[in-house]
Amino acid sequence: MISLYGVKISSRLLLGTALYPSPQIMADAVKASGTEIVTVSLRREGVQPGAGASFWRLVEGLGVKVLPNTAGCHTVKEAVTTAKMAREVFGTNWIKLELIADNDTLCPDVVALVEAARILSAEGFKVFPYCTEDLSVAERLLRAGCEVLMPWGAPIGTGLGLNNPYGLKAMRAHFDDVPLIIDAGLGAPSHAALAMEMGFDAVLLNTAVARAGDPELMANAFAKALEAGRLAFDAEPMLPNDMAAPSTPVLGKAVF
Repeated sequence: MISLYGVKISSRLLLGTALYPSPQIMADAVKASGTEIVTVSLRREGVQPGAGASFWRLVEGLGVKVLPNTAGCHTVKEAVTTAKMAREVFGTNWIKLELIADNDTLCPDVVALVEAARILSAEGFKVFPYCTEDLSVAERLLRAGCEVLMPWGAPIGTGLGLNNPYGLKAMRAHFDDVPLIIDAGLGAPSHAALAMEMGFDAVLLNTAVARAGDPELMANAFAKALEAGRLAFDAEPMLPNDMAAPSTPVLGKAVF
């Protein structure tokens, strides 16, 4: 169980709600994943009655906590405005803060991210910042009021897994008492298991499930991988050796 801004969460999987073949398939995947938190990207037309409203009702019916996000925002003003709209629509002060610097890599704009996090935290938001594994940026986000950090595994939608294990391990070791959620870039359940084995608290993913041949089955696979990875971390895995070491004792063997 993990605590995010004082809220106890049992599932270590956060799931996105975009890109699915249909709303019903999305709902089935959410249920199969066992997640307790889904992310929803606010679009301005969703505030008005229409197709968006029925989607929000479907999400509400899932019985999970909604984490709105500012996906697609490129400026501090745009992100702050979107966050305020999301608070009105969804009735929550939780916000996943995304500020994109480059459309090809979807890399976070870390300078604008820190400024937006400072503004939103001062206005009562509980900010979940999508960031890089840069330790200095992480320090600034914490000073800005964030209590959770969401470093990327790889660029959004690539499915490459954990691109910088060294940097992520350093981040986990440096911020040992801060909830860290791997966000973006995971493509297979094994990637999620590795994140858990490294000691991360949770993962957030979307494309790997939504674009799978069977999203419901893949959601369940990720849930099981996260459980296995966390159990492995708690069990304290053996350290790797440079040399082979026999598992069967050589003392007392038969001599001919």
